[in-house]
Amino acid sequence: MPRLHPFCIVLLACLGSSASAQMPPVLAAAPSTPAAPAQPHLQPSSDGAFVIDTRARLAWPRCVEGMQWTGSSCSGQPRLLSHAQAQALAVQRWKAEGVGWRLPRVPELRRLVDKSTQPPALNPQLFPNAPAGWHWTATANVNTGSVNPYAYGNVARGGQGESALSVVQGWAVDTGSAEASPDFGRSTLLFVRFVRPAPEQEKAAEPAADAATERP
Repeated sequence: MPRLHPFCIVLLACLGSSASAQMPPVLAAAPSTPAAPAQPHLQPSSDGAFVIDTRARLAWPRCVEGMQWTGSSCSGQPRLLSHAQAQALAVQRWKAEGVGWRLPRVPELRRLVDKSTQPPALNPQLFPNAPAGWHWTATANVNTGSVNPYAYGNVARGGQGESALSVVQGWAVDTGSAEASPDFGRSTLLFVRFVRPAPEQEKAAEPAADAATERP
């Protein structure tokens, strides 16, 4: 093996130390900050059976009507109900349990949709196996128009003036997009997710938000 001349050894040592001096120091990566939850106002209840909206102080079942909460997920098949069927079921449950179950208003239901995801959707950790689609709300849409009181159909409806109730429709919310629409006839069969006041022990200290401030 050939021996290096002493001058070459000194030169290589100088070059190595110079390169080391010019290399920037390696900085340790800053610890990553966990991303804040997209919907901090939605929290599971202490027993896990509900999702609590801590601002509106409402309690939502983890599953839509027709599905059952197993303790970790929702099982079964969702029911499709007309608006009248949904209202009747809410009243029946209210009487049976003594709790104010009802259909949600449009702004209340839209608050459940995580709009930070693409596409918007319900958080599957809060609402597992939730069907994406149109859900009934309690918000009503009434269209009125000019009615001929002498037409048989209008007489049968009791129309006696220039204007009478022509169409009664209901608002629905698509939980797969957060879109709200007033164009659903009340006989349409849609998904249903009731809402109730949050139990006292689940209510947060935050002031309640007025859910009606957001207009459909």
